[in-house]
Amino acid sequence: MQVTIFFLVLVAAGCAYAAETTRPPVSDTALEDALNDKRFIQRQLKCALGEGPCDPIGKRLKTLAPLVLRGACPQCSPQETKQIQRTLSYVQRNYPQQWAKIVRQYAG
Repeated sequence: MQVTIFFLVLVAAGCAYAAETTRPPVSDTALEDALNDKRFIQRQLKCALGEGPCDPIGKRLKTLAPLVLRGACPQCSPQETKQIQRTLSYVQRNYPQQWAKIVRQYAG
């Protein structure tokens, strides 16, 4: 469950919620737990880069990544925005090669 919560945060990361969908807020503790799950993060990064299969979370990531990278999250709460920034910083620091690929693939 914490893993699911993480990619809701990473992918707009829970931020570009569809207007008709209400999701519970993600706790900072759940986010931290998800960031520490290296296997899960690697799996989602491979999905996002087209290097591996995608689960529903990965599919959402691929859909919303361009919005997040362009800073477009009009429906995000201040807490979600802070969590997204934290998550993106984490990926930049800990997965720099994958981060560079993601930026090239989705930001353009």
